[in-house]
Amino acid sequence: MTAEPLLRGKVREVFAVGEDRLVLVTSDRISAYDVIMPTPIPGKGRVLTALSAYWFRTLADVVPHHMISTDPEDMPEAFRAEAREGRAMLVRRLAMFEIECVVRGYLAGSGWREYRDTGAVCGHALPPGLREGDRLPTPIFTPATKATSGHDENITRERAAQIVGADAVADLERLSIELYRRGHDRCAEVGIILADTKFEFGRDATGGIVLGDEVMTPDSSRFWPADEWVPGRPQPSFDKQFVRDWLDQRGWDHSPPGPELPAEVVAGTRDRYNEAHARITGATPATDSRNPQPR
Repeated sequence: MTAEPLLRGKVREVFAVGEDRLVLVTSDRISAYDVIMPTPIPGKGRVLTALSAYWFRTLADVVPHHMISTDPEDMPEAFRAEAREGRAMLVRRLAMFEIECVVRGYLAGSGWREYRDTGAVCGHALPPGLREGDRLPTPIFTPATKATSGHDENITRERAAQIVGADAVADLERLSIELYRRGHDRCAEVGIILADTKFEFGRDATGGIVLGDEVMTPDSSRFWPADEWVPGRPQPSFDKQFVRDWLDQRGWDHSPPGPELPAEVVAGTRDRYNEAHARITGATPATDSRNPQPR
């Protein structure tokens, strides 16, 4: 079984294994504002892989997923090396939908900014007087485009239907909100608020909808400590908002290259990712102080 390089993303490398399988390898790279930082977060790739695998297994009754295995013995030989241990996932190859499926349960980030300016988020009219960090009356589906360069763009459900079809959007919205509700409930059990998250789906060879990419990780979600949640201000978090906040305080203009991250930001980010994983899964991932993945 051999693997051929297919693409290199901001965080993951993708390799083709035959015509119907892929290997996803998650590095320790971290991006912010769509720019890869020059400083890695040691162990981050293992955390993202382990947390996604947990959610794929936990949510399999809601929607099928693309994960086949994270066991090195099931991988092509090149992915059994120590440097890739815990970072590689063998998956089914899918025809991915060309939208990102974002669900928001709280007002934060671009959703908060849009609400502040218009009173709505991606076409969803919301009650007046909401504050940053407030819980929404009900979770809302706020899709986004997948930008090949620059930033993803928030869009309405109507625009998403033009891209992938009305029937598909209806199914994706239903599945995304159910996944979010399940994730929110699990996180609440361990003192975490899942404020928002992003899902990606594709179709398999039979045409069925399948959950892919990563699921409810600190890279794709906002995780807030429930005991520190105070609406009306930015929230402390267990995700990469910690890095964004440092970059904003430094005055970086979001243009590449990104600045080197200081040791305290690296350590703080690593600790937050590990904390989210440990609370949600009840397990501690194997992490190390090295950066075996190439940047």
